[in-house]
Amino acid sequence: MQAKAMTVKEALAKLEEKSGEKVSESKAIKLYGQVPPIEKMDASLSILINCEKLSMSTNCIGKIANLNGLNNLKILSLGRNNIKSFNGLEVVAGTLEELWISYNLIETLKGIESMKKLRVLYMSNNLVKEWGEFSRLANLPCLADLVFVGNPLEEKQSAQGIWMDEASKRLPNLRKLDGTPIIKQEVDEADGES
Repeated sequence: MQAKAMTVKEALAKLEEKSGEKVSESKAIKLYGQVPPIEKMDASLSILINCEKLSMSTNCIGKIANLNGLNNLKILSLGRNNIKSFNGLEVVAGTLEELWISYNLIETLKGIESMKKLRVLYMSNNLVKEWGEFSRLANLPCLADLVFVGNPLEEKQSAQGIWMDEASKRLPNLRKLDGTPIIKQEVDEADGES
């Protein structure tokens, strides 16, 4: 018989008991690797009004939800879950700077465009196959560090030896791709053909 999933409310109560601190006052909340795992981001998250870093990796979360109220959230860690889309993130678009969402089931980047302050996006080992989806990242003016390795698009392009060039061309503001710094060659147009 499988244990029933842990609720966010139960996990927060357990964390409060263990740490002796009120979770509503904490800047960093660690709910990763819960046993049994968390399956839903429920409304109990709304009490985390001071939270700047929320870690919910290694659970069984199916979708992003109930982040309204987290008005100080800067870093969200949701790696190793069952998340299929970025729906639900728009409510933290004004504050979120880092999103760690590797090892999920994301095929489309629809909705990422609202994340105007996002500087870091770790989304390796998802299911993105198309340049059209990847190109949505060009709408993120602050994006400087991207980890995209292990997505079908990256694997195919890397096999052809063109991944770094093609990806950095599409995201000119990127400083680091898959852990490798991007060195920009300044091209002087005047030295071109006359």
